[in-house]
Amino acid sequence: MGKLALLHLLCGIFIFWAVSVVKAEDPYRYFTWTATYGVASPLGTPQQVILINGQFPGPRLDLVTNENIVLNLINKLDEPLLLTWNGIKQRKNSWQDGVLGTNCPIPPNRNYIYKFQPKDQIGSYTYFPSTQLHRAAGGFGVLNVYARSVIPVPYAKPAGDFSLLIGDWYKTSHKALRQILDSGKSLPFPDGLLINGQKQSTFTGDQGKTYMFRISNVGLKTTINFRIQGHKMKLVEVEGSHVIQNLYDSFDVHVGQSLSILVTLDQSPKDYYIVASTRFTATVLTSTSVLHYTNSQTPVSGPVPAGPVNQFQWSLMQARTIRWNLTSNAARPNPQGSFHYGKITPSRTILLANSAPLINGKQRYTVNGISYINPDTPLKLADHFNIPGVFTLDSIRSAPTADSPHLATAVLPSSLHEFLEIVFQNNEDTMQSWHLDGYDFWVIGFGSGTWTQASRKGYNLVDALTRHTTQVYPKSWTAIFVSLDNQGMWNLRSAMWDRQYLGQQVYLRVYNPTASLANEYGIPTNALLCGKAAALRHP
Repeated sequence: MGKLALLHLLCGIFIFWAVSVVKAEDPYRYFTWTATYGVASPLGTPQQVILINGQFPGPRLDLVTNENIVLNLINKLDEPLLLTWNGIKQRKNSWQDGVLGTNCPIPPNRNYIYKFQPKDQIGSYTYFPSTQLHRAAGGFGVLNVYARSVIPVPYAKPAGDFSLLIGDWYKTSHKALRQILDSGKSLPFPDGLLINGQKQSTFTGDQGKTYMFRISNVGLKTTINFRIQGHKMKLVEVEGSHVIQNLYDSFDVHVGQSLSILVTLDQSPKDYYIVASTRFTATVLTSTSVLHYTNSQTPVSGPVPAGPVNQFQWSLMQARTIRWNLTSNAARPNPQGSFHYGKITPSRTILLANSAPLINGKQRYTVNGISYINPDTPLKLADHFNIPGVFTLDSIRSAPTADSPHLATAVLPSSLHEFLEIVFQNNEDTMQSWHLDGYDFWVIGFGSGTWTQASRKGYNLVDALTRHTTQVYPKSWTAIFVSLDNQGMWNLRSAMWDRQYLGQQVYLRVYNPTASLANEYGIPTNALLCGKAAALRHP
């Protein structure tokens, strides 16, 4: 009986362990999305737009940290399509990044099933088409990642949660805009601004309660200032990082950036303007929506609240007030990890300078003199299958050179677990915005003029914010630290889509010569193959 009882006990332990393992796996969420063309009138004139499941903007994707997402995207457009998940790190999984350096685009009347996980992430993000100039036609949407119930956030649960996609917009079709760029010209000034794909929306709340507003700039090229008439805005989260909770009257949101604010409806019961307006433009475009108190009997009235009068210096000073909340939890209990960024000496410095030269008589945009061109074979496939002739690791220098600007497929080599200092040097008299897929990074410094080693004296090595997109002011520089802990092929690009389209991007190859599933997942069994990889088979 003793042996039998012991056997039963062991079986019970095994069953409990097996059930626990099954239950421990993060839940799966399944979606099917179909991309089609449709007609909408965002600025009052009917035009062709890109719909996702018949919606413009696309469906709001609300996820919880670490959920496994299986999303079947069906392309019913007349051109190949990819969606990218802006700010989602795709841990060990650049195969799912949804850009032309990692994925073959989905041909018309075909599908691709994305499989990814917002691993250890929480915050406000977006998705949008990365192919051609499709983003100018829509296809974008909200992607919110909420904390698991066991992880507290540093603010009380709001009474409501609103997501606002703000951005510049053209009445001209995306194909006509693309022809302008292909002809060697810059895009014209936008025709207007949209909030959630409309000129005006209404957001309703109860007097005395606090609401979260998630703001994302999904436009093509223009910084936007956001404000709510008569209300203070408490900044609580920026692209996955909880921040020191300062109050603002208005806030600059640069292209590709996202943030979350809390607003308490503590004013008299009436309706108030919600305002988005362009920054740093000779002509100021404005779009308004309405904050409606449920007990309001008074519509919005009076002049629309004006934006900041001061220009770049005001915006720069505001940017320096955004600090990481070092005492709060994030998607995991210890968001700072096992090290502090300010105590690590970078292994090397990469200095990236943007410029806007003519190449072969056409307008292009460059990084260190290289204007990126997409090969017919994704870089990730070429790397995986050892296909020659697609890219080389000496295609771009890690600092500006005196060489003439030219076209190339620019790939920066790096090693897994390197800790880099990257400086974005902007010698142009225009605003810039830079994004890195696969990562967030510490924005450690802003400065005017030309960056030098002495500029490091002004770095914030204590509580700099981590985010995935940073602005670079005219005739200025921005410095970041990034820990390369995510193996793969990652797009480092201008968030301004006309500049990205005409070459202002590179790929960062984060590499380890020893293949290991602990560092990177294998090629998906459903990966699309194209270009020089079209005739190959999955291993």
